[in-house]
Amino acid sequence: MQSRAAASRPGRPRSAAADAAILAATREALVELGWSKLTLGDVATRAGVAKTTLYRRWSGKNELVVDAVAELFDELRLPDRGTLAADIEGVVLQFATILARPEARSGLMAVVAESTRDEALRERIRASIVDRQKHLVLQGRVRAQKRGELPPEPDPEEAARTVDLIFDVVAGAVVHRTLVSAEPVDATWAQSFTALLLNGLTAAVSSPTPGT
Repeated sequence: MQSRAAASRPGRPRSAAADAAILAATREALVELGWSKLTLGDVATRAGVAKTTLYRRWSGKNELVVDAVAELFDELRLPDRGTLAADIEGVVLQFATILARPEARSGLMAVVAESTRDEALRERIRASIVDRQKHLVLQGRVRAQKRGELPPEPDPEEAARTVDLIFDVVAGAVVHRTLVSAEPVDATWAQSFTALLLNGLTAAVSSPTPGT
């Protein structure tokens, strides 16, 4: 798969194989060296390419790591498990599994920290990771509407705001739980979170605890 790196420049065509090797080498270096010790020279050596090849594609380490991590999140799929609740639980567990990988954990936290001082990097994270994964929310809503689990939303602007809000709630909760609190995202947590998301806080609080 060709990476979403810097825009192509005139001259020799880009090699998808070289891109894949570079991104894989970046993730390998993140695991072995960590963010602070990772260098483009080391990545080039691991990938078997010239250092100039990296600089033709990425302007620096931040952008390279964003694209390497973004490729991991492209593995996310929305399973069809028969109900909206089960579908959400499935994708939440997938997302948490990816975040638990050392290369995702160290890479994502590092570039997010760097982006607090770099607006261009923040925009790259938004475009390469956040916006690229919102299709999962769209897919889930359409599927749930076809099942009759959700009503249609005829206003496109309101629908877009709903998609943004759902994505922020799901991604924010799982990232915080996994990377900040360092607590497990298991089937029980995913089920409780999904119930809160679908039923709302009042319903969740007023519902009796199982077994009581």
